Amino acid sequence: MRVDWTRTALSDLDAIHAFIAAGSPHYATAVVDRVTARCTQISAFPYSGEMVPEYRREDIREVIEYSYRIIYLIHDPVTWVLTIVHGAKPLPDSPPTP
Repeated sequence: MRVDWTRTALSDLDAIHAFIAAGSPHYATAVVDRVTARCTQISAFPYSGEMVPEYRREDIREVIEYSYRIIYLIHDPVTWVLTIVHGAKPLPDSPPTP
């Protein structure tokens, strides 16, 4: 299944990189690389992630990488990465849309 990123998710990824890069550009790149690499898992096994408890929808799942929740929507033939949120932060009341 193809994986596409919403603007929100791309913006989240940029913000994560900028925040970490202030202390360590090398580590920032490593974190972003690991987060984007998880899309291989999402692509091959979209239902391998857990359902997002806040949204209670079968089609909205998450995988965790480092401290980040990668929230995605399964909408065959595309899986949309909706947002990337630090685990300590609350999710929006409703999921972002693709």
